[in-house]
Amino acid sequence: MRAVVYERYGGPEVLHLAEVATPKVKDDEVLIAVRATTVTSGDTRARALRVPRGLGLLSRLALGVFKPRKKILGMELSGVVAAVGARVTRFAVGTPVFAMTPSYTGCYAEYRAFAESGPLAAMPANTAFEEAAALCFGGTTALDFFRQGELAAGDRLLINGASGAVGTAAIQLAKHRGAHVTAVCSAANAELVRSLGADEVIDYTREDFTGNGAAYDVIMDTVGTAPWSRSKGSLRAGGRLLLVIGGLPDMLGALVVNATTDKKVVVGTARIRPDDVRHLAELAAAGVYRPVIDRRYPLERIADAHAYVDAGHKRGNVVIVVAGDPATSERAAEPARRAER
Repeated sequence: MRAVVYERYGGPEVLHLAEVATPKVKDDEVLIAVRATTVTSGDTRARALRVPRGLGLLSRLALGVFKPRKKILGMELSGVVAAVGARVTRFAVGTPVFAMTPSYTGCYAEYRAFAESGPLAAMPANTAFEEAAALCFGGTTALDFFRQGELAAGDRLLINGASGAVGTAAIQLAKHRGAHVTAVCSAANAELVRSLGADEVIDYTREDFTGNGAAYDVIMDTVGTAPWSRSKGSLRAGGRLLLVIGGLPDMLGALVVNATTDKKVVVGTARIRPDDVRHLAELAAAGVYRPVIDRRYPLERIADAHAYVDAGHKRGNVVIVVAGDPATSERAAEPARRAER
C-alpha cells in the first residue's frame, strides 16, 4: 500500500510517498481502507520535533531519540471497513467509519488497522468522508479539557485561538453545554466563529482580553499564548485555565496554583476516549457539531499541506484526500442530508 513516511525530523520536505506493507488484522481488529485524513498541529510538531518548552528530551524518548520510531504520521481518519477479525461484532465489511489513533500515528496511509474497542465509530449518514476525518482531533481535545475543567451550563468561557481545529470544535461543544462563549481570533475569522455560535468576539490584533476588565469562569488557550501569568487576572474566583498547549514550566506551575489558590490550571495531553468518539458521531448526526474545513489536498501534496499548517493561519482543519475526491464524497453525502431535513 502507499503511505507517507518520514525518516528524519525536519520541515515538510522530509515527507515522501513510499510502498509499505498493508497491516494484517488481528482477531479483535478491523482494517480500514482510508478515504481521508488530516494534517493537525500535532502532526507538524511531531514531524519537526517542535515541542513546548522543557519537553524536548521526553519527546525524543517518546518519538525516537535520533530519528522517528514510527515513520507514518496522522492522528485521525475516515474510511470504509475492508476486513474484520474473527472476534469483531460491532462492524462489518463495507461500514463507513471514522477514528482517532491512540498512538497519534499511522493514518497517512491507504490502510490502517484499529482495535474494535478503540476510539472508532460508525460514520454519521449526513457526513462526508472529508468531514468525518476531521471530527476527532478538535472534538476529543475539547471534550477532555471541558471534562477536566468542569465546564457547565451558564459558565462564561473564553477561547483563545478560537478559529483553529480545537477552537472551532470547542465553540460548538461549549454552546451545546449551555456556556456563554467569547472567541479570541483575528478580525478575518470573526464571521466564522460567530457562525459557529460564539456570543462575543475579541480581535486579538486590536484588544488584549487580559486588559479589558472582563472575567471568565473558564479560559481555554489552544495556541499557547495565554499562560497562567497572563490569564490569572481574567479568571473569576474558582476559575479554571485550560492550557491545551503547555510546557514543563506550565505543568510545574499548575501544581503550585492548584495547591495554593481557589483556581485551577489544567495542562497536558488530552485523553482519547472511545466514548467521546461515539459521542461526537451522535452530535454530528444531530447537526450539533460539524468540523470546519479550510483546505483539502490530495495525498501526493501532503508536504504542501504541512507547509500551510506550519504557517499558522489555518481556519479549522486541513484535510488530506487519500482515496476518491472531495466532490464525489460531498455528492454521496447529499441524499442523506436531504433525508434528515
